Amino acid sequence: MGNMETKQTKWEELSISNDFLFGKVMQNPELCKELLQRILPDLKIDRIEYPELQKSINVDMDAHSVRLDVYVKDDKETVYDIEMQVSDTKELPKRSRYYQGMIDLQLVDAGQHYKKLNKSYIIFICPFDLYGKGRHIYTFENICKEDNRISMGDEAVKIFLNADGTMDDVSRELKAFLDYVAGQKPEDSYVEKLEEAVQEAKKNREWRHEYMTLLMRDEENQRIGEKRGEKRGEKKMAQLIMLLNEDGRLSDIIRVSQDEGFRQRLYEEYHIV
Repeated sequence: MGNMETKQTKWEELSISNDFLFGKVMQNPELCKELLQRILPDLKIDRIEYPELQKSINVDMDAHSVRLDVYVKDDKETVYDIEMQVSDTKELPKRSRYYQGMIDLQLVDAGQHYKKLNKSYIIFICPFDLYGKGRHIYTFENICKEDNRISMGDEAVKIFLNADGTMDDVSRELKAFLDYVAGQKPEDSYVEKLEEAVQEAKKNREWRHEYMTLLMRDEENQRIGEKRGEKRGEKKMAQLIMLLNEDGRLSDIIRVSQDEGFRQRLYEEYHIV
């Protein structure tokens, strides 16, 4: 019971920077459209629609499945994937590439022409500076290396937003949203609406139950992964000790159980993976 109470407390303390809560709040089309307009002020978005709420993509059993936080398209059939990313996992650029490929696979059916691919934006909202240059926004498109005036024309755009930026490089409206992600509450009408939506979302018992179910599932998957890792480590150690014994390296057998660095060098020496 105490464990469940802890999870409930965590639910009450969630903010817009939590990916689960962010996805729920962005189910409000007006809030989602306003956010997209702040990120992409040059676009004219009349309306958005949700092909699927919390879209999941799993091409085959061997591929990494993808669960998108916010997946929408506008009245011009442009597709947007918006992801809230709190921790720097050191692989966001590669993940954005993977997401792009997975989404493209969903957009074109077998036998269709490639020109049917929608224009798409993969957007990551982060409270950290992925590239360390102080920018609030990093926008990437495929440009010719030899002549940067030439765009590849694949209509695939990737954007990384940084709530920890220091440069004066975005609009006041987008800065207000990023400050809100960073934990501040600037005076801004849109931020006030977001905060109201966050507080309202926390009252939704169904969403709270879904969140805690996901938490427990993640914890269980982590425990399973740890157990598998322990078994794999035990198997590697047993294999190494057997090979050392065959080579008569008895003193190394004693040391290998106490010195992790030495053990790792021996794994490499004996090509144990």
